[in-house]
Amino acid sequence: MSQTVKVAVTGAGGNVSYAMLARLASGEVFGANTKVILHLLEIPKKDGWTAPSPTARQPLEIAEGNAMELLDCGFSTLLDVVVTDNAATAFNGVNYALLVGAAPRGPGMERKDLLGLNGRIFVGQGKALAANAASDVRILIVGNPCNTNCLVAYLNGKDIPADRWSAMTRLDHNRAVSALAVKAGAKNADVTHVTIWGNHSNTQYVDFTNAKIGGKAATEAIPDRAWLEGTFVPQCQNRGAAIIKARGLSSAMSAANGAIDHVKTMITGTPKGDWTSAAVVSKGEYGVPAGLVFGYPCTNDGKGNWTVTEGVPLDAYGKKMFEATLKELLEERDAVKDLLPS
Repeated sequence: MSQTVKVAVTGAGGNVSYAMLARLASGEVFGANTKVILHLLEIPKKDGWTAPSPTARQPLEIAEGNAMELLDCGFSTLLDVVVTDNAATAFNGVNYALLVGAAPRGPGMERKDLLGLNGRIFVGQGKALAANAASDVRILIVGNPCNTNCLVAYLNGKDIPADRWSAMTRLDHNRAVSALAVKAGAKNADVTHVTIWGNHSNTQYVDFTNAKIGGKAATEAIPDRAWLEGTFVPQCQNRGAAIIKARGLSSAMSAANGAIDHVKTMITGTPKGDWTSAAVVSKGEYGVPAGLVFGYPCTNDGKGNWTVTEGVPLDAYGKKMFEATLKELLEERDAVKDLLPS
């Protein structure tokens, strides 16, 4: 017996969304027996807009073109595609919301400026989700700075329980898995128990001390602590910048894949005996102030429910890194305090 899910994707004219839409529609994520209705949200068209090049289109026009392509794929699992610039319409009855759209940092902008600009977007989206989404909605924030955008959205959408909200660290997790596998001469599937602690930024702590490769400690499989601290961790922290330098554009395919993996885990659950990385609303685990959106080692029961894995030890280096990323997230929270309801 088939069922139907409604999935909202914001920033639907952007590169990350383009890289994920067909995968959401095809049956890969929700299964062959689930019909998918996609709700694509973009910013309204601007009157008097001047195209910077002959081929340039406004984001909503691109989203409309993406919808045409989705229909042209002929997926048996795709029931409908709705394109809109209205958040209430986009979030109406949705079971999953992937909030991908966010403003990029412009010339001369400080991080705090970006936090304020994007925070205002997520105030409205948090309220619109609370007013319109299905009662079982699960929300993933992808648009950066995703931890604090998630904080703003869930506090402004408090009618939705805090445990329904998460921010994406799965991209960082996947990057770490790949880097460890390459260094150890192993397969990606051999790497387990990786954790991205804290923020999706270059302060994140990419925890190799608890990771395993082929069932044994990563520090045994790669007995080079200097490489792990001095090359591996910075490489993962700064991978996004390296990709921008290489291709002239930010991560799209890998970011979309991280989001898809995150949603898949909510549907299938984490493998027994392992965990993955997700940024969730803290309940005070590991001394993180309750309410902060923090990256943790997490499991999922396959019904959309995340649980922070307790008792994962941190050595002196790990504790130092943990405190640095926590400090940044607290500073980000202070930077958007005017956007948080009292």
